[in-house]
Amino acid sequence: MNSASFKDKIVDFLAFMEQEKNVSHHTLRAYRSDLAQFLAFWERVEEAGPAIAATPEYVMRRFVVSLFYEKMLKATLARKLSCLRSFSAYLKKEGIVLEVATKTPRQEKRLPVTLSIDEMTYLLDTVKVEELPSRYPYRDRAVMEMLYATGVRCSELTHMRLCDIDMQAKTVRVLGKGRKERVVLFGEKAKQSIEEYIAHERGAFGFTESTFLFVGPSGNRLAERTVQRICEMYRHLLKIERPLTPHKIRHSFATHLLNQGVDLRVIQELLGHSSLSTVEIYTHVSSAELARMCDDKHPLNTMQFVPVVSKNNR
Repeated sequence: MNSASFKDKIVDFLAFMEQEKNVSHHTLRAYRSDLAQFLAFWERVEEAGPAIAATPEYVMRRFVVSLFYEKMLKATLARKLSCLRSFSAYLKKEGIVLEVATKTPRQEKRLPVTLSIDEMTYLLDTVKVEELPSRYPYRDRAVMEMLYATGVRCSELTHMRLCDIDMQAKTVRVLGKGRKERVVLFGEKAKQSIEEYIAHERGAFGFTESTFLFVGPSGNRLAERTVQRICEMYRHLLKIERPLTPHKIRHSFATHLLNQGVDLRVIQELLGHSSLSTVEIYTHVSSAELARMCDDKHPLNTMQFVPVVSKNNR
């Protein structure tokens, strides 16, 4: 078997992951890239020694070893190995054995970067619509309000449809990873921002025919890159150096809810995570915030040190 015969297998695998497993388009794009990298590696091995490259198991072992020598994040390496294992499991059903005999490297758990409640309040309450340097200020403010009010992913926000929103109940149906549907809540401020956006911009600029809530100048669904630019615009208004992204707003949403005493399982449902362990990282953020508050507010840490003068030193 050679690399050329595997191209069809890769196409079939990607179609299977999209149609049968319902993976997200982000996952599908990553899998396509990872398998293209594997195929390119196989072709290079074939050029160097066709006889050796005829053994898929040998090529796979060499490819996995080459990944460990590349300077990449452990998370990226883990994703590539996960892709290869999924591909291997699919091939096994086809009667082709292509084992990935290696362990996934243990990843370092990094605490998510979040904004404080004061920072989010400043952006959404203090900064007025008229102050936004944008052609569509009402839309941009509604985007920020919905990101923080619901904690949805960027792709979930851009795929929101008007028919998914219940303005009276203040809920919206969201299509998450794996095509899983869930219902999230939003508050009165987010509702008001959506209504103002529809009244001032969405309807006035002839965007009424689009089924999506947030649209661009042409009336098409708002691009995820545009949402990222909106967050970057707000970052300049906040005058902070650290980046502001839709996912950091999602982290802030979860952390602030946890700090206010919301149950971890409720946050899991709102975020659309299938595993509770994925959400437990926010407990570490809250612990770090608690430690900081103790350092700042504990009376022993705020007392001024007064040296004791002994009688002998008088």
